[in-house]
Amino acid sequence: MLRKLEAGRYSEPHKGYFTIKRIHPGKIYKTDTQDMAFGPLSNIDHAFMKKGLTVKMHEHVNDEVLSYVWEGISYHTDSGGFKDTIEKGRLMLMNAGESFWHEEKAKNEDVEMLQIFVRPYTSHLAPDIQFHEKPKSNDDWYLMAGPDGSEAPLIVRQNTYILDAHPKSGQSLEVPVYEGLKPFLYVMRGEVAIGDITLEKFEAVTDLDQKLPPVTANEDATMVLFFVDMEAAMTFDGTISGIQNQ
Repeated sequence: MLRKLEAGRYSEPHKGYFTIKRIHPGKIYKTDTQDMAFGPLSNIDHAFMKKGLTVKMHEHVNDEVLSYVWEGISYHTDSGGFKDTIEKGRLMLMNAGESFWHEEKAKNEDVEMLQIFVRPYTSHLAPDIQFHEKPKSNDDWYLMAGPDGSEAPLIVRQNTYILDAHPKSGQSLEVPVYEGLKPFLYVMRGEVAIGDITLEKFEAVTDLDQKLPPVTANEDATMVLFFVDMEAAMTFDGTISGIQNQ
């Protein structure tokens, strides 16, 4: 059975020049008294950074964090002195492990992005950071991140796959299947129809029993698709990902 997570079912841990709408994927099938993760997919922070904002150097521990920018450029600096940019078509995956410090800036324009938090399979792994260039407006599914040994260009230390697509208005896409894993489809932009459900920005859908039906873009859209091992071993020691009732 299709289950929809409606817009508005998020918290806002930050507002103002740095606004975060924290999507709790577990709310799609759980009560608010339970752990709000969807397996090891802890939360999706749909973030808005105003021009000129600096999020000062801060630490992450035991978080796997995929940074996915839709608009603007986020400037990354870490405690090792490494600097790079995250923008549309350029991904960053931070494997925080035992400790990783970084700073984010929106220098010249507003930034809209997702920061996707996944619980790793265990605590205190070695820290790492990865970047990847991908097509900016792929209208079919593109595999961005997955577990070690998969074909994914970015490695997340969990049995989780993350894909995106930017279908044009009127285009329909078949939703792939990852055997044994459950889907979670999030709409970042636009409007899509799946089965008898319409999804807009900040909304999501899953089916815990069978594969998702084809999705059709009612208007140009950006979607992020997750496949999650709901029975995976995971740590709850993450700075952000480890929070259970968010």
